[in-house]
Amino acid sequence: MNLKNIVKKLRGEMNLEQLKGNGLKVGEGFSYGSYCFLDPSFCFLIQIGNHVTFSTRVHVLAHDASTKKILGYSKVGRVMIGDGSFVGANVTILPGISIGSNSIIGAGSVVTKDIPENEVWAGNPARKIASLKEYSAKIINGKYKKYGEKYKIGCGITEEEKREMIHALDKSKWILVE
Repeated sequence: MNLKNIVKKLRGEMNLEQLKGNGLKVGEGFSYGSYCFLDPSFCFLIQIGNHVTFSTRVHVLAHDASTKKILGYSKVGRVMIGDGSFVGANVTILPGISIGSNSIIGAGSVVTKDIPENEVWAGNPARKIASLKEYSAKIINGKYKKYGEKYKIGCGITEEEKREMIHALDKSKWILVE
């Protein structure tokens, strides 16, 4: 085990390779932030498509043990997340849920219902906000100042460019960065 995996284990972070070895299905280009949790007891019931992004602290549950003491059984269900979807920070996806391709789930959401493809959902419980087309049009047609990829930490942003972005945000709630 390399040092990076040891540090992750000490932090309580998931070991993606171990979960995949236990049956988790993950497509190409899957990326995830720190402290994500994919139900280790039933990871073989979770399927994540190609080019899916999880922000930090996303929880995907394939079982619900709330019925265990009462009935002697836990509820168990498959979770499927379609290609190209984005799941925001601190989202919980419950068992038995399907999320369609190219959908966006807003930060802090609890997904209790299936989400069709090409939709934006948010809230607790998560509900439809807009179609992906409507949401994209609203953002791209907005009066937001646009910045290139270099305007990020680790990509060469200068102190002057940081001040430029802060100044732009004094005039507008949002800006766009590649």
